[in-house]
Amino acid sequence: MHKISHKFLLLYTIICCFSAHSQVLRKRTTLLMGGRFDISIVDKDSLSAEQNIDIVIGEITRIENLISDWKTDSQVSEVNQNAGIKPIKVDREVFELTQRAIKFSEITNGGFDISFAALDRIWKFDGSMTEMPSAEAIKKSVEKVGYKNIILDSIQSTIFLKLKGMKIGFGALGEGYATDKCRAMMIAKGVQAGIINGSGDMSTWGKQPNGKDWKIGITNPFKPEKILAAVPLKEGAVTTSGNYEKFVVFNGKRYSHIINPATGYPATGLCSVTVFGPNAETANGLSTSMMVLGQKEGLLLLQKFPDYSCVMITNKGKVIKSKNFAYKL
Repeated sequence: MHKISHKFLLLYTIICCFSAHSQVLRKRTTLLMGGRFDISIVDKDSLSAEQNIDIVIGEITRIENLISDWKTDSQVSEVNQNAGIKPIKVDREVFELTQRAIKFSEITNGGFDISFAALDRIWKFDGSMTEMPSAEAIKKSVEKVGYKNIILDSIQSTIFLKLKGMKIGFGALGEGYATDKCRAMMIAKGVQAGIINGSGDMSTWGKQPNGKDWKIGITNPFKPEKILAAVPLKEGAVTTSGNYEKFVVFNGKRYSHIINPATGYPATGLCSVTVFGPNAETANGLSTSMMVLGQKEGLLLLQKFPDYSCVMITNKGKVIKSKNFAYKL
């Protein structure tokens, strides 16, 4: 799967010291799904904690092998290889993930689109681009992008991409899904607490060994040494989409590396969006979409998801929070 490069680790966990509650915290970092995963498990002893980290890694690997579009033998790759040719039968899990992604595409009018994987990369954010691409080139770059050309058959559990050259790819949405699945698996096993952090898409449950809530620090991308807020999370999720490291400026206007899949033009206006809520997959869909839609439309979108709240930072450094964000900044 081509790694959508809009994820930045604006988030980090603030983990307090251990206490004598007959609980231990074990952490491990590994590379999965094209990115970094930090897995923290609180369990009754070190052996159990390490075994459960192994189980989490196994589950993420299983999901990666299903949905990665850079693995040629995955189900998603088979769907892409047969674009314009024939529908491909996939596991129900893959079908339902695609179904949910398309619903996000519909509710954002294409501001979010899993067929973004077919976009021509005509914008360069490595310093080599000296002028904007032409309107014609931009229009051509999105010719193969369009969720309305994805045909789902619920009875047969098939996915068909109508246009040759179309591709789907879950990117960071897949990471959010994986962290949610692992959290549910650990809770079902009776594991007391933990954090699954996939490149900044976090799912948390339980408390730290000292009995306190996990705390998630939101950093200001303009002042990374400072924390805007340390937000407690009991059983929840948080994701961030940001553009502050990759952008270009033409005629005094800043264009981010996050491209609107409906238009081919970069998002403007926002530097980062952090979304809090019960589910990392949904939070990721929201943070990605809100970056593209901008402040006004993004906040309107969030109102449709009352269990989710957000903190936005504009390109000028202004901090905006949704009305339901409960913590002081």
